[in-house]
Amino acid sequence: MKNFQNFTPEKYSQPGFQKIEEGIYRTKSPYNKDDIFVTSLTFEMEPECYGEEDASPQNLTQVPIEGILDEFSVFVTDFYESQNNASETTCYQEFGSHHLDALQKLRTLIGKRFYAVPYIDEEDGDEYYNMHME
Repeated sequence: MKNFQNFTPEKYSQPGFQKIEEGIYRTKSPYNKDDIFVTSLTFEMEPECYGEEDASPQNLTQVPIEGILDEFSVFVTDFYESQNNASETTCYQEFGSHHLDALQKLRTLIGKRFYAVPYIDEEDGDEYYNMHME
């Protein structure tokens, strides 16, 4: 995944979204009644990278997305289906967290690249991957 950028959807100007700081808003969780923080990013998948081989805006692959969720302790709150379906290269994704600092850390991806590097575990011989940011 590369070329991370801020994305501000129209819904953030609606009632129910309170701007906390640049790119981060407080709102109600789509999953329960809790308040959460959300931010939206755009990025491009890299089909030549491990785990992104069949990736596109319509098919966000599991490996790098799960890597982001785990690395930054966030969850997906919106897939922006219409934007992703209309795009050939740019992916749109909203991420949420109960913790403001998790989204602040996630936003350090802006302007960077985040990708998986596979390795074989010497003890069990299975393939795993580490996530890298540059």
